[in-house]
Amino acid sequence: MAPRPSLGLRARLLFAFALLCVVTAAAVAGGIYVQARNDILQRAQDAAVQAMRGRVEELFPLRTATPGPDELSDMAETVSDQSGLAIAFYNGVHATAGSQRPPGQNAPNLDPGVIPPPRPGRNPPVLDPGAIPLSLREKVAGGDIAWQRVVWQGEPYLVIGAPVVIVEQDEKTQVSGIEVYALHSLLAEKHSIDGLAVSAWLIGGAALAFAVVLALLATRGVLRPVRELGRAARLLGEGEMRTRIAVRGSDELADVARTFNNTAAELERHVKQLREMEADARRFVADVSHELRTPLAALAAVADVLDEEAARLPEPAGRAARLVSQETLNLTGLVNDLIEISRFDSGVAALALNEVDVAELVRATLRARGWSELVHTELPPAVTARLDPRRVDVILANLVGNALRHGEPPVSVRLCADPHWIALEVRDHGPGLDEAVLLHVFDRFYKASAARARSEGSGLGLAIARENARLHRGDLTVANAPDGGAMFTLRLPRWAHDPDGGPE
Repeated sequence: MAPRPSLGLRARLLFAFALLCVVTAAAVAGGIYVQARNDILQRAQDAAVQAMRGRVEELFPLRTATPGPDELSDMAETVSDQSGLAIAFYNGVHATAGSQRPPGQNAPNLDPGVIPPPRPGRNPPVLDPGAIPLSLREKVAGGDIAWQRVVWQGEPYLVIGAPVVIVEQDEKTQVSGIEVYALHSLLAEKHSIDGLAVSAWLIGGAALAFAVVLALLATRGVLRPVRELGRAARLLGEGEMRTRIAVRGSDELADVARTFNNTAAELERHVKQLREMEADARRFVADVSHELRTPLAALAAVADVLDEEAARLPEPAGRAARLVSQETLNLTGLVNDLIEISRFDSGVAALALNEVDVAELVRATLRARGWSELVHTELPPAVTARLDPRRVDVILANLVGNALRHGEPPVSVRLCADPHWIALEVRDHGPGLDEAVLLHVFDRFYKASAARARSEGSGLGLAIARENARLHRGDLTVANAPDGGAMFTLRLPRWAHDPDGGPE
C-alpha cells in the first residue's frame, strides 16, 4: 500500500503558526470588537434616553389634558432631537414634528419591529407611525419609558418612547394617555463600529503576516539541524564513517546532534574492528593456503603413486588408496580456490588479455573436460573479443559443471553479441533455484543443498566466477528460466581494458 502524501515539515509549521495566529487574532479582535460595540451603543443609548427625559420634562405644565393635533405636533417638536423625527399619540390621534394629521386618523396596525419603507416625495423625511414597534408602544402605554433599536429608511435609529404623566396634589402620578416618541440617529455610532471592524481585520491581517514571518524564521532554525542530520545520515550510510554534526546550543536538537555524533563514533569504531578482523581472516586464509601448497604437492605425488598401484592392491587397500587420491585432489582444488580468492581480496588479480574467438573458446572449454557431447551449444561464428582466456575458461567450467552435476539435461550454452558486449547464457532444465537461494548463490562457501543434491565442491566456484567477470568489468547473474531450470548469464565487454586501467 503506497503511503499517503503529506505536507512537509516546513508547510506544517507554517500552517500551525498561521492557524494559531488567525484563531488568536479572531478571538482577541472579536472580543474587543463586541465589547467596544456594546460600550458605544450603551453610551449612545444612555445619553439619548437621558436627553429624552429632559425634553419630556419641558412639556410641563400641560396646556390641556386633552390635546388635539396642534398640541400633539408641538409636543413632538419639543421632544425631537436634531434629527427632527418625533411623534406624539393621544386617544388614537397622532401628530409628527412639523406636520399635522386630520383628527381621528389612526396609526396602521403593523407587526412589532416591522419598519415600513420610506414614502416617496418626502424630503426631509417625516416619521411614519408604523416606524414605532407595537411592542414598544405596549411598554410605554403601561407607564414606563422604553427604547428599542430599529432600522428605518436604511439607517439605524434608537426609538425612545415616554408616557406623559400627570402629578396630582398628593404627588400621585396618573397616566395622561399621551405618548411621545423620538428617533435618535445611530449613524455616527455605526460608522465608529464599522471603523472598529476594519481595524480588527487590518490587525488580524498584520498579525497573520507577522506569524508567517515568525514561522519562516522558526522553521529555518528548526529545519537547518534536521537537514544537516539527514545529510550526515546519508553520508554515514554511504560509508563516510567520519561524518559528524556541529552541535549548537543545548536544546533538544543539540541533544540529537550529540547522540548522532556518539553513535557515528561508535559505529566507526566497530566498522574499523570488523575491517581489521576481516583483513586478519583474509591474511590467515592466504597464509594457510600458501603454506599448504608444499605439503599438498608431496601428498599429490604420493597419491598419484597410490592411484597407479590401487588396481594391484587388495580390495580394502585399493579402495583406500583411491579415496586418498580423490580427497587429495579435492583438497588441492580447495587450496587453489582459496589462493585465488585471496588474490581478489588483496587486489593483485590481473588480466592477461588476448583477442580470441569466443565460440572457439567455449568449444575448447567443453572439449578439454569431455563435455562436448553433453552440452548443446548455439555459437554464432566470427564473434571476437579481447578477454583473458584462462579466467573465462574458469567461469564457463564452473557454470557448465554445476549445470551438469546439479541440473537436468539438456544443458545448453548460448552466445549473443552486440558491438560492445557479449553474453553467454548457460542453463539447464532442472527444478531451478528457490528464491532464497537466488539471493546467496554467489556467496562464498554457500551450498544450495536444500534446492539441489549435496555439492561436493568447496562452495567457492560461483564466487570466483563472479569475481573473474567483474575483473573484466562485466557481471554474472542468475535467474530461473520461464520454462524451468536455472539460467546463468555472463556479460563481458568485447574490448576489455588492460590491467593497468588504460584502454587497449
